[in-house]
Amino acid sequence: MALADTSRQPDRPARLILILSLAPTIGLGIGRFAYSLVLPDMRDTLAWSYSVAGFMNTVNAAGYLAGALAAARLTRRFGLPAAVHWSTIACILSLALSAISGNFFVLSFARLLVGIGAAVAFVAGAALAARIAQTHPARADFLLSLFYAGPGLGIVSSGLVAPFVLKAFGAGSWWIVWWAMTLLSTVLAVPLMTARFDSGTRLSETKPAQFPIRPILIYLIGYFLFGAGYIAYMTFMIAYVRDAGGGAVAQSAFWCLLGMSAFVTPWVWRGILAWNSGGLSTTIILGVNAIGASLPLFGHSAPMLTVSALVFGVSFFAIVGSTTAFVRFNSPPDAWPKGIAAMTIAFGIGQTLGPTVVGAITDRFGSLSYALNASAALLALGAIAAAFQRRLAKS
Repeated sequence: MALADTSRQPDRPARLILILSLAPTIGLGIGRFAYSLVLPDMRDTLAWSYSVAGFMNTVNAAGYLAGALAAARLTRRFGLPAAVHWSTIACILSLALSAISGNFFVLSFARLLVGIGAAVAFVAGAALAARIAQTHPARADFLLSLFYAGPGLGIVSSGLVAPFVLKAFGAGSWWIVWWAMTLLSTVLAVPLMTARFDSGTRLSETKPAQFPIRPILIYLIGYFLFGAGYIAYMTFMIAYVRDAGGGAVAQSAFWCLLGMSAFVTPWVWRGILAWNSGGLSTTIILGVNAIGASLPLFGHSAPMLTVSALVFGVSFFAIVGSTTAFVRFNSPPDAWPKGIAAMTIAFGIGQTLGPTVVGAITDRFGSLSYALNASAALLALGAIAAAFQRRLAKS
């Protein structure tokens, strides 16, 4: 599955993968995570209970799970580039839909749609990025890690916009934020829609290779626990910063630090991501992620929150990259979409159940510190589970 033109142009694979990273920038960095920034104003203006606010996170995660389940079939039928393009368009439409109505059902559908679109764009984009990276085997892990910097760009962008729009326009301006996110996503989508990917990136028409699930069950459990654990941190940390007295500037700074960590991920973890060692790479990175999630429990000071954002961010984005590397090391190219989809499904189930479990714990004990305790514990358990995964015999 080599791409003839990219193999003759060393810089072209990196450029194509960076362009592909705009898909998770829009679907995940903006479509999923910007909700945390605008949620307090939406809840106050629309008179939502915490259960309704939590439901929006749940329905988004359910959409992500549905998209992951459908991704492999869609990519085989329409090809990887087309799947990336149309799912990104769906994400942009969902952002516009979030801006035009405060109706509960409309917003629920918008959150569902962006979840579906983000999952398909991620699975198809990651598989396409893996194929492009494979044209330069010596640099493949580094090239592939560039794709996972995409959500970080979306987080930084939303962090630079949402808090200040809300501050400038005051209470009830949540819909203006969504219009701003729609415009930003439309601009970011232009290079993604106009880039030309070699026809060789389309999946073959032969029967798809199978991706074994049973031999990697413990690894999927670890990734499931990551999905359940990370969501508590990403959901509650802005509230944590606010409780510590942080205003718009502090919230923006924290969110941007979290997102900017993604940009150094390829250099920090490139050596570990190159290990063909079963689940060891994921164990190390996920263990660091658990440490980052636990740091706010030791204090609300600005230095502590800063270190937490940096440690959590630089490991959070690398965990997903480690699972894709695991799939690439342990299965043939035709099985990559199915393998990445299997990982995404496990992750999607975790992040669907996570908000409910962590929310119940928080309601029971009445403090956000318990939510962060649960988050760190789930991440640590995920790291332990991944440590038991061994290499597979590649077909």
